[in-house]
Amino acid sequence: MDQLIEFASNNIILAGIWVALVALLVYSFVSGLTSSVKEVNTHELTLLMNKQDAVVLDARTPKEFKAGHILGARQIKPEELKSRDFKKLENQKDKPIIVVCAMGTSARSVASAMAKAGFSDVKMLKGGMNAWQSANLPVAK
Repeated sequence: MDQLIEFASNNIILAGIWVALVALLVYSFVSGLTSSVKEVNTHELTLLMNKQDAVVLDARTPKEFKAGHILGARQIKPEELKSRDFKKLENQKDKPIIVVCAMGTSARSVASAMAKAGFSDVKMLKGGMNAWQSANLPVAK
């Protein structure tokens, strides 16, 4: 323990970075547990699409969307994301909506905004398109 304190006092910047990383890790874990938006994995997403006619909303850039997206996914434009304009989806409010991004990080804020806008069942894909492609699931181009 004495060596740890000595190291931290001799390397204040490294110790500060380590504390910041631990704090961010704890924050991301706690925010995921307390968030109103729940995560689904790739298997749950396919079940929701097949059994409950879920809408997949892709929040990636148009270039990423064209490179490959989940079959039947709808893209939301970056300007619509910035203004939180979900008018195109008003008739889908009662259906399950799953928001997908590249790695599963930015989808949470989009899904939270949709939940605040009155969408009743909004979820996000855990791991994003990376998880979808890692599971070797079909991608449309």
